[in-house]
Amino acid sequence: MIILPAIDLKDGKCVRLRQGRAEDMTVYSDDPVAQARTWLEQGAEQLHVVDLDGAFQGEPRHAELIGRIIRAIGIPVEVGGGLRTDAQIERLLQAGVTRAIIGTRALESLETLAALVKRFGDAIAVGIDARDGFVQVKGWVETTRTRATELARQVESIGVRTIIYTDTATDGMLGGPNLAAMREMCGTVACRVIASGGVSAPEHVTALRALGCANLYGAIVGKALYDGQTTIAAMQAAAV
Repeated sequence: MIILPAIDLKDGKCVRLRQGRAEDMTVYSDDPVAQARTWLEQGAEQLHVVDLDGAFQGEPRHAELIGRIIRAIGIPVEVGGGLRTDAQIERLLQAGVTRAIIGTRALESLETLAALVKRFGDAIAVGIDARDGFVQVKGWVETTRTRATELARQVESIGVRTIIYTDTATDGMLGGPNLAAMREMCGTVACRVIASGGVSAPEHVTALRALGCANLYGAIVGKALYDGQTTIAAMQAAAV
């Protein structure tokens, strides 16, 4: 498994939210580029970046800053948040983003998603955020009646090879991932799945590995790293 430190961007700063709530935010750094360099120095192999302003407002707000992060660290970076148009996605990919993460748009139009996959291939990933098994969209402010597993089947059927699956109830809570939901998701699809939400200690990574899901590709870690409760090295050791 790959461990992906998270950088969430809001108002040009590196922040973390509890359960995706904008009103429950902690600012960890005024310099996201420096924070990215810190994760690189600590051994990060890939980075997960979310444009929170983009997610809430429906269009990317940090494209220039993300470009500077990519140039500063030279490792694969996946990015999500407010990617609603082809031009926005193309701009990020031209800036060096490894995977552009499509969220709300994937649910709104599978035909459009299929065209993106045909055009950009493995550079298109889908972020599926769910609470109680149902997909949430638009920065987690709307819960749909679509089951996460059903959306996963649909996007895989049109060629998506990477899904980032977030259990929003556990995100930022440090209590561990929703293992049952992750097992169900990995059992639903054959494509790569990256776990997000609640992964905050080496034992959580060990528990994910113990699920025995060959397609569980990685895990995203955020708040626990910022709070100093664990390290990238410790998480990577558990992932082997």
